[in-house]
Amino acid sequence: MSKIKYMTSDDKPDSPSIAQIMRYIAPVSMQIRCLELLDHFFQNPLLLSAPVVDAEAMPIALIERRSFVEYFGKPFARELHERKSILEFLTAAPIACEAPIVIAASTSIDDVAAIVSGRDMQHMVSGFIITADGRYAGVANGHDLLNDITQRKQAELYFLAHFDQLTKLPNRMLFADRLNQACLEASRMGAMVGLMFIDLDRFKQVNDSLGHAVGDLLLKDAARRLRACAREYDTVARLGGDEFAVLLDKLDDAADADLVARRIIEVMRQPFYLVEHELFITASIGMAMFPHDDQDIGNLLAKADAAMYESKRNGRDGYLRYVPGVSMYSLDKFSLETDLRTALEDGEFILHYQPQVCLKTGVAIGVEALIRWQHPRRGLLSPGHFIEIAEESGLIVPIGEWALREACLQIRAWEEADLPALCMSVNVSALQFRQERFCRTVSSAIEAAGINPALLQLELTESMVMQRAPSVQGILERLRQIGVKLAIDDFGTGFSSLSYLRHFPIDRLKIDQSFVRGIDHTPANESIVRAITALAKSLSLELVAEGIETSTELAVVRDCGCHLAQGYLFLRPVEASGLAGWLEENSRRERHQRRLTARGKEA
Repeated sequence: MSKIKYMTSDDKPDSPSIAQIMRYIAPVSMQIRCLELLDHFFQNPLLLSAPVVDAEAMPIALIERRSFVEYFGKPFARELHERKSILEFLTAAPIACEAPIVIAASTSIDDVAAIVSGRDMQHMVSGFIITADGRYAGVANGHDLLNDITQRKQAELYFLAHFDQLTKLPNRMLFADRLNQACLEASRMGAMVGLMFIDLDRFKQVNDSLGHAVGDLLLKDAARRLRACAREYDTVARLGGDEFAVLLDKLDDAADADLVARRIIEVMRQPFYLVEHELFITASIGMAMFPHDDQDIGNLLAKADAAMYESKRNGRDGYLRYVPGVSMYSLDKFSLETDLRTALEDGEFILHYQPQVCLKTGVAIGVEALIRWQHPRRGLLSPGHFIEIAEESGLIVPIGEWALREACLQIRAWEEADLPALCMSVNVSALQFRQERFCRTVSSAIEAAGINPALLQLELTESMVMQRAPSVQGILERLRQIGVKLAIDDFGTGFSSLSYLRHFPIDRLKIDQSFVRGIDHTPANESIVRAITALAKSLSLELVAEGIETSTELAVVRDCGCHLAQGYLFLRPVEASGLAGWLEENSRRERHQRRLTARGKEA
């Protein structure tokens, strides 16, 4: 049986050695003649750059293949430099080489990232020189450095998304995935899976009387005890608050689940010693068995939950298996899906807008359209409450098409109100993008609104465009023919291919807010943003930093070279009327600043 390794905050990816991204390329002497090096490039088509060293192996320069070869394609260039050495050539024609990028000897990529500036990181193809004791050691590729930094950041993001930060146990999302996998395997093998819902009795009294700090210590100790009670290959998770769950995988006998439950009850009865307090906390447990109680995962969860509440009603400090007739608690998810099916027809969706501000001028040059659901009973709901349900049910397609049409109509409304022309960004879901009619839908929305297609920008995720990239290329080309702009949203959180990015008709990259949040005190985030900025510059793409909330974050992303930014610091998402007022004030501030600048120059 496979063992589950419990990932903790200490399980961070190792910082790779610089040797993992370094390639040794035989350097050339500064005495070599220009035409000899040109022949060297022609004879070695895979050579992207040629490092130049002196007699002591000290780096002099890095000759970039493309610019060097192109230079000698100019009239008279070959005759002019035929007898000159590379050193003479560098002095006479510095445009044909990259500025020397020499990095001191380093043991990890973190050290290198701290040394390499954003200006240096733009050498994505030719790379930069690595030295050891001041002497040439090899050439590293900037894209490889970016990949290594990003992959380690992705591992950290995975931990944040799938594990509870207090107890280090799997969270609800990861637990649901493991439960689904366990039930699928059990179906194939004819085995059973046990599911336990565990709630700590009277936990709220501890929190209210002794404070959240003691409550947190209690939760951590309870998590440790639960792990000790479960079998090595079981999964223990924290679902939220004082609710835990245990996945009992590959059960041979339902009685084995009873043994684990009794063990948990006994262990939880033992006193907790926390900050000079002796506390007694018991647990109530509800259990359901797959496939005996239900073969549907959602129903199985509901039945274990119902059994747990029945245990509480029976006096707490015990466990119960689900039995038919126990009252089932309605799942909020199912209720929302039912409401979602009528929301579009009833006109309950609205769009909010958030400006995208040019960091050079402070002027808003674009907006992002963000969908909201004005639920008749629950109030205004953000996408986090319903997008996942919409995607699972397939309702995301008509909802996404509505948002696209509404955004185009809003562009026209602002034009008729004589407001500045703004590029409207609209998010596209993967399911919507894969529809055969998608390009026709985009074209129809533009024609119906009567707008310039260049004012519409579609935001796609990395995973959408990198999966089946060759077929996606054709869709992107058709969209470009329509005249719309294309952006990669949440860049850095997926797995990009630089070769595809170079050929896709993409106009903009948007840096995911997870890299921007806390960038002023998180060096790894700043390194990633600088690297992405350099990549965007090398590919001639616009760059937007999302999630700017503080002036210090804004200062750092501006220093990194980002072109545009959006976030709460400028304006929270608002309805069209609220944005119109903000745009007028933004224009006034910009005109006032221009007048002050002009007066300063006259003085």
